[in-house]
Amino acid sequence: MAVWIQTTLLLLNIISAVRGRVEKELSPECKEFLYMETPPGGLEHHSVQFICQYYNKKPRYVTLYNTADRIPIYSAYIFKRSDGEKCIDVPWMYEPQLSTSSDTDEMQPFPQRYMHMNFEDSQAVLDDYTNAILYERGTLNPDEHQDEPDDKASTYTLTNVVPVVPDVNNLVWDKLEHIIRKRLINYCRGRAHIVTGVITSGIMIRRENMNRIAVPKYLWSAYCCDDYDHNAPYYERYKFPSFAYYGLNEEENNEMVEVNVQKLEEFIKKTGFVSQKFQIFVGDCSLPTSEKTA
Repeated sequence: MAVWIQTTLLLLNIISAVRGRVEKELSPECKEFLYMETPPGGLEHHSVQFICQYYNKKPRYVTLYNTADRIPIYSAYIFKRSDGEKCIDVPWMYEPQLSTSSDTDEMQPFPQRYMHMNFEDSQAVLDDYTNAILYERGTLNPDEHQDEPDDKASTYTLTNVVPVVPDVNNLVWDKLEHIIRKRLINYCRGRAHIVTGVITSGIMIRRENMNRIAVPKYLWSAYCCDDYDHNAPYYERYKFPSFAYYGLNEEENNEMVEVNVQKLEEFIKKTGFVSQKFQIFVGDCSLPTSEKTA
């Protein structure tokens, strides 16, 4: 009997370790994608879950996912220097553990002839976007900000996607991602953390007469690089160690507002459903050197 109990406990521990990628608290290996290993504060809610986005047996980035709205609140990742080329021929994926028991802790491609009922209660599926002609899939962690093929491929999961107006996605937001990439390549000497998220307004995309996925009212993004080139031109240097952007997810929007991180936080506190403790980066990415290296 004692041997049987020990064996059972061992198996339970193994299963728990395998299925620990969707959770309320992040594991240490996934906290590395967050500045000072600390997620943005003030976003606690019963319907949100952390996803440590695993692909090909490695963690790639972190997403805070709203299972009620079926979209991410934000994705947090480490910027990787690259030529900006986009990934091709990558199938869209989903997160098996959000709504079903699974033997895998990794995102998976949507199977052919998949049964929606297996996982659609808690996350978006491809059909949610098929007839949403006013919107297309916009990735919060873009493949342009990643370098290795597997890192790029991991961005193609619907748990990293929100509905974005096509002109905003292809003209305004794509241009912003390119600007950030060039700036960080040129002037960030160390590691850069980026958090990109949304503010919703209550509008939903419907499918089969049911509310399915929330449509963001605003898109926002902030980066933090506390080791940067202090000899950079002033028009670039003042955008370090951190800077931020936000803008409307609407057809008539043709630009993003540039602000410091504190101003973005103030805007989100007034506009979004966050607490007054909301903070994207610890110390707004301005901690003393002694604390950064402690």
